Amino acid sequence: MKIGLTYTGTEWKHQNYIRWLVGNSADIEVVRLSASNNNLGELSACDGLVLSGGIDIHPSFYGGSENYPKTPAKGWEKGRDEFELSALKLALGKGLPVLGVCRGLQLINVGFGGTLVQDLGVTGDATHENDKGKDKQHPVRIRSDSLLREVTGEESGIANSAHHQAIGLTAELLRVNCTAPDDTIEGIEWADPAGKPFLLAVQWHPERMFTGGLADAFLYAPVRDRFIQAIGRERTVFARR
Repeated sequence: MKIGLTYTGTEWKHQNYIRWLVGNSADIEVVRLSASNNNLGELSACDGLVLSGGIDIHPSFYGGSENYPKTPAKGWEKGRDEFELSALKLALGKGLPVLGVCRGLQLINVGFGGTLVQDLGVTGDATHENDKGKDKQHPVRIRSDSLLREVTGEESGIANSAHHQAIGLTAELLRVNCTAPDDTIEGIEWADPAGKPFLLAVQWHPERMFTGGLADAFLYAPVRDRFIQAIGRERTVFARR
């Protein structure tokens, strides 16, 4: 099984994703996908796609402003945005399961025509933005009729948090499946999944929840496991064609 993983921009963070995705399986190979490597073609040999976290998406992709608090000090990476939006389109076009994490969630929403809150402000950042490299933690509520509830089996939990942006308007083809107490959107999925490949995205970072001692394992292990299961189902269907 091959999983395409977009490069988050930092090696140790990328390794956290690999550790999380592979787990104890010797049958999973993670393929690094990045604009710098210009290797979108390698996604064609993959069985699923994970869109990782990282730098803010350029505002031009969702009609935002280039002048807002916490504008990236080193500038945006439009090449990465374009590369990953193409990866999302290619993956879904091939019927591959897709999983988004943090920026990945935001990219999926933007890719389908949604918008972003460019900065959560002083109050929001106090809850959601990491502090000196350390993730915050806050409760989340999972909607009862959602895929995410089916995946986790729980209605609430404590998630880690490291973001200063969030979904603004949810894209028409998507729906919210999880929120923080301040109504910040913490998860999305298909509004109508019929006839579509697996798609799930969360605003927290399940790949590194182990670093914060969080006990709510259902917010990280089952998310990964259902994604892997979806890949297995798609491969079985493809093999029967």
